[in-house]
Amino acid sequence: MAENNINGEEKLIAVARQIAKSLGHSNSMTDDIIDIFSTFDGRFSRDKLSPFSDTMLPESRPASSAVATLEEALTSLDRQISHFLSFERPFWSNASDASAFLEVVDELIGTIRDFSPLGRDNKSLGVVLDRADELLQSVIFKLEEEFRGLIHRGVESFDLSRDLSDSDSEGKFDDGEIPVAHPVTDFNIIIDALPSATINELHEIAKRMVFVEYGRECSHVYSACRREFLEESLSRLGLQKLSIDEVQKLPWPELEDEIERWCKSVVFSLRILFPSERRLCDRIFYGFASTSDFAFMEVCRGSVIQLLNFADAVAISSRSPERLFKVLDLYETLRDLLPEFEILFSDQFCVFLRNEALAIWKRVGEAIRGIFMELENSIQRDPAKVPIPGGGLHPITRYVMNYLRAACKSQQTLDQVFEEEKERALSGMSSLSVQMVWIMELLESNLLAKSKVYKDPALSSVFMMNNGRYIVQKVKDSELGLLLGEDWIRKYSVKVRQFRVNYQRSTWNKVIAVLKVENGGGSNINGGMNSRSLKERFKLFNDYFEELLNIQSSWIVFDNQLREELKTSVTQNLLPAYQNFIGRFQMSTEAGRNPEKHIKYSVEDVETRINNELFRGNSNGGRR
Repeated sequence: MAENNINGEEKLIAVARQIAKSLGHSNSMTDDIIDIFSTFDGRFSRDKLSPFSDTMLPESRPASSAVATLEEALTSLDRQISHFLSFERPFWSNASDASAFLEVVDELIGTIRDFSPLGRDNKSLGVVLDRADELLQSVIFKLEEEFRGLIHRGVESFDLSRDLSDSDSEGKFDDGEIPVAHPVTDFNIIIDALPSATINELHEIAKRMVFVEYGRECSHVYSACRREFLEESLSRLGLQKLSIDEVQKLPWPELEDEIERWCKSVVFSLRILFPSERRLCDRIFYGFASTSDFAFMEVCRGSVIQLLNFADAVAISSRSPERLFKVLDLYETLRDLLPEFEILFSDQFCVFLRNEALAIWKRVGEAIRGIFMELENSIQRDPAKVPIPGGGLHPITRYVMNYLRAACKSQQTLDQVFEEEKERALSGMSSLSVQMVWIMELLESNLLAKSKVYKDPALSSVFMMNNGRYIVQKVKDSELGLLLGEDWIRKYSVKVRQFRVNYQRSTWNKVIAVLKVENGGGSNINGGMNSRSLKERFKLFNDYFEELLNIQSSWIVFDNQLREELKTSVTQNLLPAYQNFIGRFQMSTEAGRNPEKHIKYSVEDVETRINNELFRGNSNGGRR
């Protein structure tokens, strides 16, 4: 019974000592608290509470006693720590071992913290504190080892081959599994890359390392482990780790595939992988925002730079017009992910990644504008030496119009790309509209130059008519029409009609002129065409008519409606004149008793031949 009383009194005194130590932030405060206890109860006398013991503040002890006390504490701690360090298995494989080791670590940290203020003024104590720091270093090394092992074992506890899309269909993940790097459609998910218990254990280690100012080292260990996970995840998406030079050397078909994989990978990374890493960092380094930010930056930096470097390499690569549509995909993907970059990478350590993403996105926009400049150059450089047989549709017309129609499906994006190009802007027109008008002007100029290659002015007009009709049709039934506007369409349609008039004047008007007889016609009329006899005129008509049919039968009018309109126009102008000429001839003295023998073609024959033989080459100028 007496022994129990003694133990109880010792415990009570120990509690009082601890209270005095906890509340006393200075020597004088501790003394005051001890005085209060001693007057309150005789058992709390200064003699009992004040001996130089572990519970007294180090600065209240004589220097020699403090050194001795610290050495005694370190000897005990060294023995305990050495015992733990001799383990061949990880501490965290056993919860009680891990807890016991952390208690020893806390005691070592507390001891160093309590005695460090005296070490600045006492060399002997400073030497002992150096020994304590060495002991702490060995503890930190072991904590790093255990920290690394926990992460590796946590990752290995998951099935890395699990298909994310399977989990996504249920909208949740089972504990103990990690879905990695497979295409998904629902990005409103977070991957718990480590078990919750492991995360808690890592947090316990991290907060002790941060407390003793080893947070940066802890971040390095963490990031070294997690970087591997992200790299493997990107690899599973099929994304190659290519340098900028390697990207630029890829053949275009291969680069197209890479861009497609990149777009999927970067979306997955910014909406699933990186947010999951952010969450994991914040949980492990909870309470230490700066350390968490630094660790997150170290984990993601390599993968983010890999993704951005690819986009940058595409932006500074060839600006061939064929690349536009894939580069637009890349531009739109980056643009749509800028909010994610803003959210994830805006702290002091990561902001350079956000800024780099923004800069590269702008460079991709410059690349798109460069591609359009290259399109302009290719139109201007397209040679005009070789004429298209039959005056048909030129390949450059098909190419440019189909190209622009396809490009205008991304009108909103292109509006954004050309937003800053205001120097050529016209009143009431967007920069993109101005760009399209300019390209159309270049195409028209190129086609006019090509039309000059034809020796026959009529064929030149047919060429311009064909290409102009195609252009108007392509503009009308696409978004391109909205960009160019109704006024542009109207003016260009007028130009096409003028080419049709030019064709009529330079061919069939010549034939019609043969049939015109002034002053009643007849062989007595002098001068010019009228000096010819009606019989001679019949012969000229037949020669001209057959020659034109022979020549123009191989000419091309690709559009059915335009072809029929041209034939109708020819017959409407030619047949009345021809019928009138036949009537005059029949009434003339030259006709004799049997005028029909001089008439090679009836009106119906002329009409039939025009309808059957004119522009028979149309099938060779197929519209696409």
